[in-house]
Amino acid sequence: MHDTIQGTGPGYTSTRVMSERRFNPCAIIPVYNHEHAIDIVLEGVREHGLHTFLIDDGCSDSCARVLDGLAVSPHVTLLRHECNLGKGAAVRTGLYAARARGFTHALQIDADGQHTLPDIPQFLDTARGRPAALICGQPVFDASIPRSRYYGRFLTHGMVWLETLSFDIVDSMCGFRVYPLGPVLQLLDRQKLGSHMDFDTEVLVRLHWAGVPMHWIATRVSYPLDGLSHFRMFLDNALLTSLHIRLTLGMLVRLPVLLWRKLVPGSTTTRDDVTQASDEVTH
Repeated sequence: MHDTIQGTGPGYTSTRVMSERRFNPCAIIPVYNHEHAIDIVLEGVREHGLHTFLIDDGCSDSCARVLDGLAVSPHVTLLRHECNLGKGAAVRTGLYAARARGFTHALQIDADGQHTLPDIPQFLDTARGRPAALICGQPVFDASIPRSRYYGRFLTHGMVWLETLSFDIVDSMCGFRVYPLGPVLQLLDRQKLGSHMDFDTEVLVRLHWAGVPMHWIATRVSYPLDGLSHFRMFLDNALLTSLHIRLTLGMLVRLPVLLWRKLVPGSTTTRDDVTQASDEVTH
């Protein structure tokens, strides 16, 4: 099935109310010029019976043709951005489309083949048993990761721990996770999040602030099958720096709530607390 869209997805409105008592997962794969790996990734995802949303984020003609060929399957929905909007924008498009089709959860996985596809059942089984939780990959890297990228991740880890006043978020950069659509789309309906590589980190921090439970699964990660990385050293590092400034300011305005959680184990924020806090620091 082919759907052509403009923009990032809030135009998708669901006429079906998701029941929190059922578990109906799908998969979301943002794609930007990974034509040499996407067929392998899609095959690995489809083995587990997941309807898959491929989001063509302004791909080249050669990659677009590959996606057209994959989308002939009735179990694949191809959504297109006319130009490259960024990974975060592509994931947003997929999340809104998943809600519109009545799914309750969405497995996010990268298109470059770096994630361990046989771990998908463990992610889904855990999400089924913890339907209110965000299930996140805790990456175990092999020797293919550049040393600079490996050690650079610890700077982001440290900032996230400061922004949440906790060590709860083990790794905010791994794009292998299962979202419960209810809480994540409540957040996206209220708050504009980053549209590029900053999305993966920002959505976890803001969901943590909102009191959404998270569970971590160790999973092996290797660098791309096709050798193609879209991390832009200067621009994406600048976006991440800007993000952490905003999130640190956000932590300061939420400080009473975050400290209360630490002082009163088991306490949670109310929906009004979350809504107010989410709107304190905006883009």
